Amino acid sequence: MNTKRKLFQTLSVTSVATASLLGAAFTTISGASSSTLAKGAPVKIGISLSLSGDFSADGQAFKQGYQLWANSVNAHGGLLGHKVVLDIVSDASDPTQVVTNYQKLISTDHVNLTFGPFSSLLSLPSAKAVSRYGYALVEGAGGAPSVFQAGLNNIFDVSLPVANDLVPFSKWVTSLPMSSRPKTVAYVTSNDPFTEPQVTTIEPTLTKAGIKSVYNKVFPAEVTDFTPIADAVAAAKPDAVVLGSVDVPTVSAFMQAFEQSGFSPKVFIATGGPDQGSTFIQAVGAKNADGMMVPNAWYGGSANPLSKTMVAAYVKKYGGTPAGVSSDVAEAFSVGEVVAQAVKATGGFDNAKIIAYLHGKHTMQSVQGPVTFNKLGMNITPTAFTFQWQGAKFVQVNPVNDPNSVKVLYPKPAWGK
Repeated sequence: MNTKRKLFQTLSVTSVATASLLGAAFTTISGASSSTLAKGAPVKIGISLSLSGDFSADGQAFKQGYQLWANSVNAHGGLLGHKVVLDIVSDASDPTQVVTNYQKLISTDHVNLTFGPFSSLLSLPSAKAVSRYGYALVEGAGGAPSVFQAGLNNIFDVSLPVANDLVPFSKWVTSLPMSSRPKTVAYVTSNDPFTEPQVTTIEPTLTKAGIKSVYNKVFPAEVTDFTPIADAVAAAKPDAVVLGSVDVPTVSAFMQAFEQSGFSPKVFIATGGPDQGSTFIQAVGAKNADGMMVPNAWYGGSANPLSKTMVAAYVKKYGGTPAGVSSDVAEAFSVGEVVAQAVKATGGFDNAKIIAYLHGKHTMQSVQGPVTFNKLGMNITPTAFTFQWQGAKFVQVNPVNDPNSVKVLYPKPAWGK
């Protein structure tokens, strides 16, 4: 929860449906001009997703979010009266394949719009690829600083920029009384552009508060055997562990290694994984999940009416509970919501007009909350939060002064207790 963004502004659940009220045009392959889309013709949206490979769990959740959005729009008459058809292809979590996919989607499949893939690692090359055709790339999981620093005009991330994701957590930790505050911490992160900026941002704050670093390591994203790294962390016996992770398998591997070595930190926060709802619980077990923390900007218990409607639709289609809904679902759904509002505002599917509109400082609404882009395509309206598994509930725990936050479960229970 890539992460994700918010909170929870009251708005009308009719905003998705209103995307069907206007009349229509579509973008040519160049993206620079438009012509009338024939009555009854579908509007095709091209998407590359990680349906296999390292990001497959997130990619599958994103697919669910995109499909839920398309189902919702089509149930209300489509986009400007045109049925939405999603053209989804797999990139196998590969930056080279994702470029090939978007080139084919535009030049061969002649899609009218493009939605983003999962992860900053794939979003940046995707945006570069579609920009050559004049297309906008609206995405929900590409909030790393490197994405915005590229200076592209056509990329827009509807979710929380990642650099400050862990700030509420660091403020909570450093606010604890000296007698109960963690004395030591281990920082371990993938060199992924999503994870590393989050971890490095909070290190000075924790150090200034007297929390000593006893282990600090950046490992290559290609690592598949995490046991030696996790064992080294366990040997250092830190009170707190900050793990820069992008998926459930990474967090699960560290948790398993810690349990086998008899090490249980007082605090364990991971940048990605615990926000994946039932996928995380199924991987690690409900008792082991107890006390695990993760930064994000959305969760299944959001009071946002748009979110409640989406969560209800998800549970009806896929089963489970609101706590089990992955934040990826909300991020993907938000992409569709924002594009629908841009299409309505511009009266068609001309990518140049959509890009100009999204750069116009307009505030749009989504299941994650309000969305307003700056000139870099960064959503400047969301706030970072920290969430924690407490028993079977996934709850917001900080900022501590937020009325929606509950008390942090601290220290984290021992594994399986």
